[in-house]
Amino acid sequence: MKTLLAVDGSDNSYEAVHALKYFSRAEQLSLLHALNVPKPAYPMLLPELAAEQYKSFEQIMREDGERLLDRIHSLLPMHAGPSTKHLRIGSPAQVIVSMAEEQKADLIVMGARGLGPIKEWLLGSVSHRVLTLASCATLIVNGPVKAMKQILLPLAGLSDAEAAIRFLQLKPFHEAVDVTLLTVLTSTEPPRPGDAAAAAAATERLEEKAAYIEGVAERLRAIGYQAHGVAVVGTPSSMILQEATTLQSDLILMGTRGRQGITRFLLGSVSHEVLHRMPCPVLAFH
Repeated sequence: MKTLLAVDGSDNSYEAVHALKYFSRAEQLSLLHALNVPKPAYPMLLPELAAEQYKSFEQIMREDGERLLDRIHSLLPMHAGPSTKHLRIGSPAQVIVSMAEEQKADLIVMGARGLGPIKEWLLGSVSHRVLTLASCATLIVNGPVKAMKQILLPLAGLSDAEAAIRFLQLKPFHEAVDVTLLTVLTSTEPPRPGDAAAAAAATERLEEKAAYIEGVAERLRAIGYQAHGVAVVGTPSSMILQEATTLQSDLILMGTRGRQGITRFLLGSVSHEVLHRMPCPVLAFH
């Protein structure tokens, strides 16, 4: 598996480094720091002075970036795999996505570093932009990673299940994990009292969901995972967060539900809601 670790020096980016301890040895590990060099603050500066100021900023940031990458390299787990260090200039999200495509990465690992709830909802943080634009799986680390044993895998349908199985076939985890597959039957108004037909129909739908999720769990067991399925009724995002808290999940592994670009954030999606309130790291696959 080819992995891209993007770091910015924040606490969460150091936690992202620590998270690599729980992932399999990478075939290729790229350490990336993006230099978002600011333009001169005074637009009336002569072009020569503006260029000199920009060059000075770039040099300082490049030296800081090289020190950061050296520090990150020294913290890598022993089994991390062969690594290379990269400094690139540009918008962080665009730099990360471009390099992931260039390296044909299977996984991007990075820390969550938002702009605050309102700005982030409208504009997206770097991590959210990467999740939107990247064509590979993305792990977003939002705090200390103490283990990677209990995995919650919510599934919305067959395409979600197939994408999850494809990712898990890469054997991304360093040690055995226990996967709880979750499917949510979206709640509607409960049947009226005495409406036996409606109650029976609701029960049948839940049983169908349970059978479907158990079938996926069986496929995961066939490729070496401990897996079991759970079917519940409720609002998808609320039930995912509730189950993650109840199970004390170490990771939420979930699809991005098919929406692309800015529509995912302006219209709202299950994955976006979970990312805003995630009680543990989230690994999103496509």
